[in-house]
Amino acid sequence: MTEATALLSLQDLDIRLLKCASTLAAMPQRARLRTIDLARKKVSSELTRIVGQRKDAELEIADIRENLAHYHAKTAEVQAAADEGQHTHREIRDFEQQLTSLAKRIEKCEFALGPAQERLGRLARAERNARLTAERLDSERDATQALLDADSKSLRAEIIDLTHRRERAAAQVSEAHLAAYEVARKRFKGLAVERLTGNVPSVCRVRLQPSSFHDLAHGDEITECPYCHRILITSEEVEGE
Repeated sequence: MTEATALLSLQDLDIRLLKCASTLAAMPQRARLRTIDLARKKVSSELTRIVGQRKDAELEIADIRENLAHYHAKTAEVQAAADEGQHTHREIRDFEQQLTSLAKRIEKCEFALGPAQERLGRLARAERNARLTAERLDSERDATQALLDADSKSLRAEIIDLTHRRERAAAQVSEAHLAAYEVARKRFKGLAVERLTGNVPSVCRVRLQPSSFHDLAHGDEITECPYCHRILITSEEVEGE
């Protein structure tokens, strides 16, 4: 394979690889995977928020119950002290004030405990639903990925084959021409190489002036188009792979 032939082959292989990649990217399973991943990310974020709130609710209930236990114990302690022996009127009044204050605190805790438990129940249900949704999305993603792998198997095999053939073709091109090809390929969206047919380049189709044609015809086989600046193969008999 001549270097000119290798360049044309390289371009053909790159175009075919680009089409394969485009076909692969356009497969409906890929769009579905993106949708699932976005939904899974949203659910994960929501789950993190719910778990944080659930833990806060659990701590709140634990604090309320701890306070209730403390107030009940303190009430029993004050009541026991009040029941012991004789007390002055002032002491009895102090016991009554303490017991009244403790009763109000117990009532306040018991009043707060109900809503806190209801909130915890709501958060627990929300967490359970979020986890079920996450599991469903994970299962759907696995099934969609398996379907994509099955439907794209032949296409991926073709990409591997084309990639190996591209490596072999690239090995036949000099470092300087390969660098020029890569620059032109990016600039011209894949159409980096053209052939000279008569005095007309095959891509830009701008007819060469006699002087330019004479210079190109008697110069190197691999040169540059004076008009579009693509790589120009001047030997008409060259065929791509």
